[in-house]
Amino acid sequence: MVQRLLQPGEIESLDHNAIPRLLLPHPASLYQARAARLRALAAGDVPGIPVEEALKGYLTLMACVADAQHSVVTRLGATGVALPDDSALKLAHDHNMPPLPATGARPAVWLGVFASLLDALEAAKDAPPQLAPAVASLRATPSAELEGIADAILGSFDEGADPLRAPFIAAALQVTWSLMAGQLDAAWAQPLVTSTLCPVCGSHPVASVVRIGGQSQGYRYLHCSVCESEWHMVRVKCSCCESNGKIAYQGLIGKDEDPQLENEAAAKAGKSGYKNMDPSKVARAETCDDCHTYRKIFNQEHDFHVEPVADDLASMMLDVLVSEAGYARASGNPLLWLKEDA
Repeated sequence: MVQRLLQPGEIESLDHNAIPRLLLPHPASLYQARAARLRALAAGDVPGIPVEEALKGYLTLMACVADAQHSVVTRLGATGVALPDDSALKLAHDHNMPPLPATGARPAVWLGVFASLLDALEAAKDAPPQLAPAVASLRATPSAELEGIADAILGSFDEGADPLRAPFIAAALQVTWSLMAGQLDAAWAQPLVTSTLCPVCGSHPVASVVRIGGQSQGYRYLHCSVCESEWHMVRVKCSCCESNGKIAYQGLIGKDEDPQLENEAAAKAGKSGYKNMDPSKVARAETCDDCHTYRKIFNQEHDFHVEPVADDLASMMLDVLVSEAGYARASGNPLLWLKEDA
């Protein structure tokens, strides 16, 4: 049986009702899975993403943060952060605006979420030594200052986002917005005019991911940096400028790894399915020669446990190499804020 490959224009013309265009977050399991992935990355157990020794401590620290996020979500429950009133939701829907905008007035409850996050971090077991002083500093931060840093994070402004405190504040904001997003109806939410921003909260994606399973099989989704929602965007299309003429993919694997030989050996050993897994395709940078930006793409077809936020943090070497090639990162990771002179 011969199958004809669809061209990008034909893909875009397909009935998108058959494709789940929006995947809402499941906070009850999301942060627990992220913590496990971060620890696996720190331990060097992910063949497609080699991690430098200097980064392992930070990944372990962020695993503790993800554990704390899970603890807060468990305590609050699925409806622990109330949605805006119906009139506000309807207004946003009628005008194709994000129903849970990340900019503007924030739910006051986010400061309570932040306090609960600090409580969970303080009780963390086997926490790295740098966590205790970080929590003490965060507890001493005035509310007005916390609000200012939150403004910078949600507005994607480097200025005002203290790199030492921003990841923890961003973690609280993620919990707040993901709990709200998880209560929406995916079929109700409207797509935005541009597919480069989250249709739920209007934020930039942190990375994209190729999903497997059900109707999402083989489709690419952008993962929101704030509310953790994912929305569909066709492959081989720039997630920054939306052009599709000059897209390329840059990969990263360990210098001692040979995916082809490893897969052949696994197949001979009778490990079914593994022969289809290619570590070199787990994490790649999608570069665009029209806007000269890049954003990473992670492929669940080659590693079932890919987690966009965690994998993005761990693959900083890919950022370095692609940046040296002349491409600018399209948007950042909320759990990592670097000083300009770093």
